[in-house]
Amino acid sequence: MTHIFLYGPPGTGKSTIGKIIARNLKLPFVDLDRVIELNAGMSISQIMEQQGEPAFRDMETTTLIETVGHAFSVTNAVKSGGLAHMEAVIALGGGALLRHENRAFAESKGKVILLMAELKTLLERLNIESGNRPLLVGDLREKITSLLAKRGDHYKSFSSIVHVDGKTAEQNAYQIQIALGRHYLSAMGEYDVVVESVGQIANLSYERGLQDPIIVTDENVAKFHAEKVIASLHLSGFEPKVLTVPAGEAHKNLETINQLWHGFLEAGLDRKSTVIALGGGVIGDMAGFAASTYMRGINWVAVPTTLLSMVDASLGGKTGFDLPEGKNLIGAFYPPKLVLADTQLLKTLPDAELISGMAEVVKHGIISDPELFSLCARGLDWVKNNLEEIVKRAMAVKIKIVEEDPYENGFRSALNLGHTVGHAVELISQFNLRHGEAIAIGMVAEAKYSVRVGLAGVGLVDAITESLKGLGLPIRIPEEMPREEIIRVMRVDKKKNANAIRFALPVEIGKVELIAVRVTDLESVLE
Repeated sequence: MTHIFLYGPPGTGKSTIGKIIARNLKLPFVDLDRVIELNAGMSISQIMEQQGEPAFRDMETTTLIETVGHAFSVTNAVKSGGLAHMEAVIALGGGALLRHENRAFAESKGKVILLMAELKTLLERLNIESGNRPLLVGDLREKITSLLAKRGDHYKSFSSIVHVDGKTAEQNAYQIQIALGRHYLSAMGEYDVVVESVGQIANLSYERGLQDPIIVTDENVAKFHAEKVIASLHLSGFEPKVLTVPAGEAHKNLETINQLWHGFLEAGLDRKSTVIALGGGVIGDMAGFAASTYMRGINWVAVPTTLLSMVDASLGGKTGFDLPEGKNLIGAFYPPKLVLADTQLLKTLPDAELISGMAEVVKHGIISDPELFSLCARGLDWVKNNLEEIVKRAMAVKIKIVEEDPYENGFRSALNLGHTVGHAVELISQFNLRHGEAIAIGMVAEAKYSVRVGLAGVGLVDAITESLKGLGLPIRIPEEMPREEIIRVMRVDKKKNANAIRFALPVEIGKVELIAVRVTDLESVLE
């Protein structure tokens, strides 16, 4: 079980924020103090007055263990969205983890997030409700100041701390979800996105009722990661089959899709079976499309193994394959039942692939997260040492956008920043340029065009160029690449609508605008 525990001083909003997180993740919510009151048949204040604080702390320990150990066992799992969850969001009292055994127990059963706030914020909130908090009766400022001083070192000892000042409860809940790497998507099918060890795939699949798995991977990924997934599935009694296909974008075609369909048939997959896509964006797109069409659609799980697929390709439900005329011209919206991203898998990724993936991370920063863009500007060495933070923030950008516009009828097209030019450059290079390298080139070209049409200032191009260069990404279309060929490919881009193509052009860091460019004016984009 991986519970989410919210902890911190009185007044930090543990219960309010916890309810929002539980709602967002479709998990049950528990307020431990309320459970204690229900069990005791009296309020916390009455318990303190009649039995004293030590007795209350004993109740707290007992209730914590019972709540985690029994209330959310498999047999009593809470049903939501047809899924059986063995997890909960639990708000703890402000001193619930002062006892070493309580803290050790909570940390062994989930993730503890400490909420903190400035004294002014706490006083403003607690002034309204201090009568319900027995340890704060009397001079509120003196009481809360004393409590913070007494517990200061204890609170500082937690590794995951969220400061709640100046933000709404919804904003704080969202930041906590980013820190946890936990999201629940529902705009296009219902599924979880989890940043977690790949060793948890069997448990996570079991909880979601997934069965009879087959692993689809490529020749490169299989050497590094297939055994880990197989071993995890074996522990839960699964006997997964493995279907391996050639690696690379050049094999993202109908021939490989046909190979997958026949492989499913030979393995005996039926409508209750599950396809596990273990690999980068190419594997995810093809395995997802094959799953979407096999027996009119079977379940699939995405286990991305590249940075590019973790932050972009595995999210949003797009599946498909390429035609000789262009990328992803055939496909379907068909989301997985689970996306499981393990950043430890990135350790086997060659530098060139990691750098390629960073183009999409920079893109997400440009679209709507200036702080993420600033982190990218710290350079490749910093990124390598902070991959989990990078992945979690970049994933959150795309998730927010695809939830608001799942079928790309509006702002989701902002995710195409750099892709109209980039896809054409990638194809003309015969995939000698990696996807991220081509997208980096496309972002600079489209940023320059944004300046020429008056949407952005020159400083924006400089900022984007310097960030990409600092990560080792290219910024110019290769001189030997025919411009007329790039324009020809752009004219059959899937974003074309009648006589125009919709571009996502950067206006400033954190903001893009969707602009239609006439097909006859495409040359001006490459000037």
